[in-house]
Amino acid sequence: MEFSIGGYNIKGWMVAVGLPVLSSLAGGVWWSYDTLQRFYGVEEGISEVAENSAAFNARASELSSRIQTLEQAIQDNDVRGLNQKLATLSTNMQQLLQQQKTLLDMRSQVDKATTITDGLGDQLDVIQTEIDDIWKAYDELVDNPL
Repeated sequence: MEFSIGGYNIKGWMVAVGLPVLSSLAGGVWWSYDTLQRFYGVEEGISEVAENSAAFNARASELSSRIQTLEQAIQDNDVRGLNQKLATLSTNMQQLLQQQKTLLDMRSQVDKATTITDGLGDQLDVIQTEIDDIWKAYDELVDNPL
């Protein structure tokens, strides 16, 4: 596909390459504009904060009080003791996983043994049949020597 604009021949691959590039450039310009506007907004916000420092100090005092309340709640609930309990729980979980691996290995061995003994049972049945046939033949030879 090819077309001409202003005396220039433009091919389809040029459009396929040019559109994403132009789109990226347009996105970059928009992002830059938006970032600059946000920066201006932040500057205005900072000036408002500086003007209202008295209100900020009152709020800081209130936050300090809330932080002290939270610290007291943490101490009351023994959050530091949780670390030791979690370590114990982790050790127990590791032991359980090791025991589970051992049990799975044992299960694998039992499955192998079951497969082997199932085959032995069939072989023992054949051997028992052969022994019974030999005894029958022996009994007939004893009863009828020739």
